[in-house]
Amino acid sequence: MKLQKIVCRLQELHPKEIDLSLNRIQNLSKKLGNPQDKIKAISFVGTNGKYSTIQAMFSILKEANFKCNIYTSPHIKNINERFVFNNEELNDEDLANLLEEIEEANSGEPITFFEILTAAYFLKASQYPDNINLIESGLFFRFDATNILKNNLASVVTSIGLDHLDWLPENEQTIEKIIFEKTSSLLNSNIIVAKQSTNQITDHIKKTISNNGSNKVFHKENYSFTIQENDFFYYEDQFGGIKLPMPNVKGHFQLENVSTAIATLKTLKDLNIKDDHIKKGVLKIISIARLQEIKSGKLKELVKDHQLFVDGSHNPLGAKVLNEYLESLDCEKHIILGMMANKDHREYMSFFKDIASLTTIDIPNQPNSIKGKELKDKLNSFSNINYKESIEDAIKSIPVKENDIILITGSLYLAGEVLNLN
Repeated sequence: MKLQKIVCRLQELHPKEIDLSLNRIQNLSKKLGNPQDKIKAISFVGTNGKYSTIQAMFSILKEANFKCNIYTSPHIKNINERFVFNNEELNDEDLANLLEEIEEANSGEPITFFEILTAAYFLKASQYPDNINLIESGLFFRFDATNILKNNLASVVTSIGLDHLDWLPENEQTIEKIIFEKTSSLLNSNIIVAKQSTNQITDHIKKTISNNGSNKVFHKENYSFTIQENDFFYYEDQFGGIKLPMPNVKGHFQLENVSTAIATLKTLKDLNIKDDHIKKGVLKIISIARLQEIKSGKLKELVKDHQLFVDGSHNPLGAKVLNEYLESLDCEKHIILGMMANKDHREYMSFFKDIASLTTIDIPNQPNSIKGKELKDKLNSFSNINYKESIEDAIKSIPVKENDIILITGSLYLAGEVLNLN
């Protein structure tokens, strides 16, 4: 209860949910003694894959007996997920006390909720100077609150695509502008660039960071992976190759994320990550709401023996890689869809080519989501489309046959509701 009250107070300190600027977080961090200058960090920027790459890296680092702090956003089920210290989520009491300390230091000054959370993370992380910090950027990066570090171990650039266009002027809603916002202010250390959806995007990233003196590592040029028979995949870079078991996460795109995590850790040679750490780590990745199969619980009981997945993808690039996984399955697929109002709903669904049914729903507790009925009307080009008010009603309404799967997708907020309901 104490944590909820503090969160509510902090959310009222600024009239905007997002206000892209660094001055407020810099001022608050100065009051706190600039804790961000006292940590060892790996920064993650990009559109998709940041969370999954962090989780893969975390799993490998734990096998190598490293202690990690992790900062991610948004949270899926509860706000504590954003704050991992010494490999463990912060409990309610400790998080409430931490936020109370930040609130007192801020003295009622206007500041966004994300900036407050970021300052809180940096302060707590500074108490563990030997830990490795895995820090996910928020919106874009150039004016994001996480972009106040002066030094880091590496910057990881995951796949970049079109998203959050409503935060850019109409004449700047381009992939080139997004690449600039995400990569033009990367620190001078190591930059690892993941596989991109097109060569043009990779080329533009190279152009944007051309004056950055970092050691640069690119997928395909400096590291790569191939899928082998008998449930193995082969990772290779300038240091050699490793035959690895298939990770315990689904989808070809997850192999891209895992490979980027490996490339980063092997680039940081001082960490002395061994092949055995990698082999064990890729089998223990914990990834919430990223093509996550629900294997037990209230909603699983509704689908009985059929497979039920939840995935928080919400932009065209996410839809593309998600559909690639679906197309690899020899069964009928049923999608339950809920999305935020500011997303490109038609563009998102245009990537799904072979869907047995589509059911739109309302996202509970999200006033900024599009109503399921309106979403159904926008997507009327799908022949077998229906609307149901609730997640449970949507599941019950689908006439699944043997081997069919049900996928709930379109929003991380929806994924959180699904997992909490389950």
